[in-house]
Amino acid sequence: MNQDDERGEKKRPRPGAGEAPATADSRTRRNEEPGGGILMGRPFGVPVYVAPSWFLVAALITWVFGDQIERVLPELGAARYLVSLFFAIAFYASVLVHELAHTVAALRFKLPVRRIQLQFFGGVSEIEKETETPGREFVLAFVGPLLSLVLAGVFYLTLYAVEPGTVPGVLLAGLMISNLIVAIFNLLPGLPLDGGRMLRAVVWKITGKPMAGTVAAAWVGRALAVAVLIGLPLLTRTGLLGNSTDDISGMDTVMDALLAAILAAIIWTGAGNSLRMARLREHLPELNARALTRRAVPVEPGTPLSEALRRANEAGARALVVVDGRGNPTGLVRESAIAGVPQHRRPWVAVSTLTQDLDEGMKVPAELAGQPLLDHLRASPATEYLVVEETGEIYGVLSATDVERAFVKAMARPSA
Repeated sequence: MNQDDERGEKKRPRPGAGEAPATADSRTRRNEEPGGGILMGRPFGVPVYVAPSWFLVAALITWVFGDQIERVLPELGAARYLVSLFFAIAFYASVLVHELAHTVAALRFKLPVRRIQLQFFGGVSEIEKETETPGREFVLAFVGPLLSLVLAGVFYLTLYAVEPGTVPGVLLAGLMISNLIVAIFNLLPGLPLDGGRMLRAVVWKITGKPMAGTVAAAWVGRALAVAVLIGLPLLTRTGLLGNSTDDISGMDTVMDALLAAILAAIIWTGAGNSLRMARLREHLPELNARALTRRAVPVEPGTPLSEALRRANEAGARALVVVDGRGNPTGLVRESAIAGVPQHRRPWVAVSTLTQDLDEGMKVPAELAGQPLLDHLRASPATEYLVVEETGEIYGVLSATDVERAFVKAMARPSA
């Protein structure tokens, strides 16, 4: 169960336990969404959500663990499923502790945490900034498995205080083993697992390049995905995990293959996303407001559109800024609105009828670049923005379309 990763906002699904700008409106909608699930609380001020997929997995755990309990405590009858449901809830409480370890470490390093989500096969801590040093990256990744190991040890020691072959004994043994599996699995050295983050930190430290660490850990993660897909069914089928091959049925084989496929898909996808988001971070500085700004000409509200366009053509400008009598900007003439006016009507249409009024969020400092630029556009969704100097002087107009085009172009280039 690794802490979240890459890109301004880190997000990694965890077995067992950034993106190209679309329209400004869609970016804002995604950020305002609580995360898809039920809000369970706000430990350390961080919201914790339970995704709908959790209920599916909880039901599956209840069913599978219930059958295991029947072999040990057949006298329980149907009540075994209540015990199994308690185990499922306790297991995900352990997953939450794992995620809280990442969260506390992130907050200690002054990294904002957007949310924790308990979901299909584990949990996700969405940390919104990248760590500044490989040492912090290593610590941030390691604390999750460490807490799972501690929990496994606590459950193991508690076993001595209960009678073997009882409900508490079965529950404690199950929680000990499950936390041990979670810790070991997440320590595997491939993204998106915590061990992958630790490997990334080590390679980053050696090479001095975060991207080199991400590439190495992501490819190891993909190799792990293939190994899980092929190896997990083989291990259970051959009895190398300590199970009896005589008890393996056709349904068990299908379930093992399905579980292996799901885990492999999660790991493979997470590794690919880590690479993509690392590339995003690498190219973000190339998104510079000043470099992407279109030259603009100021026009008064009553200016006919045809006259305004004539002035823009003479000045070699591609945007129109509406100003008042003192030259202060009051609005932007939308490019889409201009395109909607037929040529023969443009002498009779005033630019004021095509103007979008300016608010403070639509004013972008000319020096903004990278993640701060995207954050500004995300906070104030619009199609065009007025780019201004520190003195308040008009520099030009920034189109959201131009930012998206530059983003896609930068992402298409190979990493250094």
